[in-house]
Amino acid sequence: MKSDFIVALTQLAAERNLPREIVLSAIEDALVSAFKRDKVAAAKDISVKLDPGSGDVVVSIVKTVVEEVTDPEVEMTVAEAKEFASSPSVGDIVPISTLPNSAGRIAAQTAKQVVIQRLREAERELVFSEYAGKEGEVYNVTVQRVEPKQVVVELGRAEAVLPVSEQSQYERYRVGQRFKVILLKIGQSNRGPELVVSRADQGLVKRLFEMEVPEIYNGAVEIISIAREAGSRSKVSVVAKQEGVDAVGSCVGLRGIRIQNIVNELHGEKIDVVEWSEDSARFIKNGLSPAVVTRVDLNPEEGTAVAVVPERQLSLAIGKEGQNARLAARMTGLKIDIISDVEAEALDVERTDTVTADTTAEEPISQEDDVAEAEIADIDEAEIKEHEIVAEVDETPASEPEASTDESEPEASTDESEEEQNEEQEEDSPAIDEQILEELFIEDKPTPDEIVPVGADSTSLADLPDDIWNISRQAGTEPGVIRFAEDIEEVARRSAGTGRRKRGGGNNRNRRPPRRR
Repeated sequence: MKSDFIVALTQLAAERNLPREIVLSAIEDALVSAFKRDKVAAAKDISVKLDPGSGDVVVSIVKTVVEEVTDPEVEMTVAEAKEFASSPSVGDIVPISTLPNSAGRIAAQTAKQVVIQRLREAERELVFSEYAGKEGEVYNVTVQRVEPKQVVVELGRAEAVLPVSEQSQYERYRVGQRFKVILLKIGQSNRGPELVVSRADQGLVKRLFEMEVPEIYNGAVEIISIAREAGSRSKVSVVAKQEGVDAVGSCVGLRGIRIQNIVNELHGEKIDVVEWSEDSARFIKNGLSPAVVTRVDLNPEEGTAVAVVPERQLSLAIGKEGQNARLAARMTGLKIDIISDVEAEALDVERTDTVTADTTAEEPISQEDDVAEAEIADIDEAEIKEHEIVAEVDETPASEPEASTDESEPEASTDESEEEQNEEQEEDSPAIDEQILEELFIEDKPTPDEIVPVGADSTSLADLPDDIWNISRQAGTEPGVIRFAEDIEEVARRSAGTGRRKRGGGNNRNRRPPRRR
């Protein structure tokens, strides 16, 4: 009997992975529940003592010592307790009698159930105390069950759940598969402690680096920030805390052996290790590797940055579906916009033009500037008028008096085409009346020798008659208007009786003045 009890107690403790003391306490609690089913002991306090060496069970009825008794079945005074104990005090539990060890079948079944329940509760408490405060630790687990919404894994003596949100989207799990996970949180539920593990948390990458790189474990190299997209790519920024230590080289290892072990554990996930820098611009350049960044424009107030890369490396800097830029922004903590150098030059030019326009618009114009501009405008207008007068004088014979500038007089048409000007006009040119001639010339009539007709090629001044100015009598035509030197020349020719008609003659009002060369 003795040996059988000891063997059973030892075996039960080994199966449950519990200490023998906890198993023995659970059996005693189970026997108390079983003996209380007896009518005699139902309303009394029962105490069961189990001897682990001999296996003997002692069942006693006990009472609590109090100053004033309210329930005689379970309480007694100090004076009454002196009959059962030598020096009792208030609060002591004193056994007053024993019960026969004669539990029935129902009591035994109840004791069994209570033992199982007590052992399960003891296991849960032990598991909770073992993993409490160990969030962030890495454990090797084995897949037990694969469910639609979670994967149940074996974590030592406990079971943990791997929810869908903490799984890598590129991994497939099967029963019996082994891998590393990080413990996210631990909590209590009706079914016991609840352990949640993760394969997608960035803390897993950090803990794997600490396990593989001794420099990180002893503090010579520190991990500053991590940006991760589980199963696809991760970026890790490191900095050396000890002089002479290559932070990136330490993480990569000889021929990449250290980083390769981490990649294999994460099932082929790509990892970029970059050097951290206090200079945000340099840190962004390192974060956008493997692309080469030529320039970084920072805006610390808004927390944004513009990275300029060569045109041929724009897609490399952005990455597949923007992954490289997205991870760099998470790692640096800044919002990064990536543009090509061609676009940056265009923006710089546009910005310069805008600034110049704004500066010109905002520049105050003084009163002196207004006066200077007005003077310049007056001078320009005066010069234009002067040039017009000079042109008109040059086109008029030197001896011709100043002509009237009556605006009511119709202007010469300049819209005729060259063909119309070159057509020979058969109609006679209208004669000039003396009254009109007197109105046109203010000074005395010049002599024929003083007249220098422009373009006179066949009639000399000596051949002109003395009464050339009596144009109406000489020409015998209707009065006309003299505006150009050619008109006088034509009249002179008619007066000389040459009978030649100038090409392009006719109504000389529509004749275009010769161009000055």
